[in-house]
Amino acid sequence: MKKLSFIFLIVFLFFLYGELKAKTGDLPPRFKKWLEEEVVYIIAPLEKEVFLKLDTDRERDLFIEAFWKHRDPTPGTPENEAKKEHYRRINYVNHFFGRGTPKPGWKTDRGRIYIILGEPIDIQRYEGKTMTYPTVVWFYQGKTNLGLPPGFNLVFFQAGFTGEYKLYSPLKDGPQALMTSYYGDPMDYLQAYKQLDEFEPDLARVSMTLIPGEGSAVLGRPSLSSDLLIQKVETVPVRQVEEKYAQKFLEYKDIVEVEYSANYMASDSLVKVIKDRSGIYFVHYAIEPERLSVSQYENKYSTNLKLNGTVSDSEGRNIYQFEKSISLGFDQEQMENISRRPLSIRDMFPLIPGNYKLSVLVKNEVSKEFTSLERDLLIPPDETALQMTSLILGYKMNRREMGQNKLKPFQLGNYQIYFQANRVFLRQDDLVVAFQIYGLSQALKENAELRFTFIKGGEEFRSITKKIDQYPELPNFIQKFSLSEFLPAHYRIQVSLFVDGQEVLFNSEEFAITHMEAIARPWVYSKLLPSTEDPIYPYIIGTQLFNNGKIAEARDYLEEAFQKKQDSVDFALNLARVYVALAEYKKIEPILLPFLNQPQPPAYEVFFIMGRVYQNLGELSKAIEIFDRAISHYGLNINLLNSIGECYFQLGNPEEALAAWEKSLEINPNQPQIKKNIEALKEKK
Repeated sequence: MKKLSFIFLIVFLFFLYGELKAKTGDLPPRFKKWLEEEVVYIIAPLEKEVFLKLDTDRERDLFIEAFWKHRDPTPGTPENEAKKEHYRRINYVNHFFGRGTPKPGWKTDRGRIYIILGEPIDIQRYEGKTMTYPTVVWFYQGKTNLGLPPGFNLVFFQAGFTGEYKLYSPLKDGPQALMTSYYGDPMDYLQAYKQLDEFEPDLARVSMTLIPGEGSAVLGRPSLSSDLLIQKVETVPVRQVEEKYAQKFLEYKDIVEVEYSANYMASDSLVKVIKDRSGIYFVHYAIEPERLSVSQYENKYSTNLKLNGTVSDSEGRNIYQFEKSISLGFDQEQMENISRRPLSIRDMFPLIPGNYKLSVLVKNEVSKEFTSLERDLLIPPDETALQMTSLILGYKMNRREMGQNKLKPFQLGNYQIYFQANRVFLRQDDLVVAFQIYGLSQALKENAELRFTFIKGGEEFRSITKKIDQYPELPNFIQKFSLSEFLPAHYRIQVSLFVDGQEVLFNSEEFAITHMEAIARPWVYSKLLPSTEDPIYPYIIGTQLFNNGKIAEARDYLEEAFQKKQDSVDFALNLARVYVALAEYKKIEPILLPFLNQPQPPAYEVFFIMGRVYQNLGELSKAIEIFDRAISHYGLNINLLNSIGECYFQLGNPEEALAAWEKSLEINPNQPQIKKNIEALKEKK
């Protein structure tokens, strides 16, 4: 069975390789050369996968631009030093390492290593010898930032005095591979080392370990860490780049404007669902871009951020969307202060029960950079079921005045939670753990217990148990812990609800304590939002219900919102859409007609819905009048013309109907039904 599974695996990999190869073969020559020659050693697997999924040359050019931007050590300067150095290395290896071999220099082992690591600090040559094959030893130093040892060697040898110089492996090749005459046991590395040591002691030491100071020669076997070093060298380029930008490029290439698509920047983010005391569930989100680019004029600094958010359900329907603009301005002193701290953008919005995907796109209109967050959301449908929200981990909390009815992101009950999205803390910090538990019966409130368990390295570090009745603001729970006795490390806190000694609910969150003395805490951009009595909330909830197909429920909320704010055309329009869906046409005229009679023309949709309402009520002359007014304000379009045609046809005026439909067909000839209508009218003449 195992053998059969292995055969299936081989067949699967064969087809997968064939598919990728075919995809690569479909690339235009310059992109194929870029992928298979120019960046073959430095491109990460995800980057390659994304590049092969792109459809147009424009997308590929933008991706290549993004590829180099994410390797630029000084992104604020015109020159990309990483790109310049990379192509210098390619030119160098093609000139010097391709001689005497059928391969171009970039394909040789020395060429590959040179392209990855650059020029060595020192080169020792063992060439023109009778006892050893031509061998060179490259010594590198100062590469610890790449995750490599402080100093190390790499060895290349020319087996049989011909062909290219091959990268030497102490474990796979051994000292015997470097000698022209060795007659001992091919697996006896110690014997080979001793023989090589007699005439080339320096080379002998390097043949057993590539890392100076290791005592592999004494142990009589090559250093395993040397082969691990070679593997690390080969993967240096992949480990030095954050691949996430490539996935974001693929996801957003059709959404963000062209000038943004190559400029993805990383960010930390946090999303939590908190139930307000009014019973409304709010989604609280924070996004912290890795940098804030600004424009400067004299001593003034400014930038403008655009936020676009969407919430979609499991069927892909757009349930809610929002767009916000954030304009920021600073003087010299403020700029110096915030430049040392990350920006945290925080906001919140209500959401109806269900399973959703949240996507928030943030664009910096000054630098043309973008970042994003994506999260899966669950808004519980059953408020009576026992359930615990995810944990918010903060470093501080403040109690707000009871009289303040306005809402603020990441406020739980009467407490404002201060946090950093990456959940890193200092030992002198307090750890604030905030969450909610819904569905607590009176018996549970009196008898249940909470257990807070800290886990370090997979083992329990500390545990604290408290009774539920010790928390006065149920269903809100806020617990503070001193971190003074916590050593710098990675931790997990688990909060469990116990009933009669049995764990019935739990949730957990990870955090880290740093060895640093201070952390640059974020400066926060957020706004106070209206209290839950404001009509904006039934308006948003009603709109979400309508988009979710729950029309009758939507009507109740939108009627409530409109009664409180009858001068809002948006409130009126959404309520009118509900009445249209329910075929309650007579209710629409009194809510939309006031906007039609104002001096300034209302939105196009007011005209269109009102015209369709009169059409459905059989008041065709009124409908034509409304459609004509819409044309006078907004110009011709096929929807208005087709509706006018329908009205004239129903009035028994085929000439006017034909004129309207023919004009519509001139604008868009691809209308099969309108063509049929025209043909039918012409046949009757």
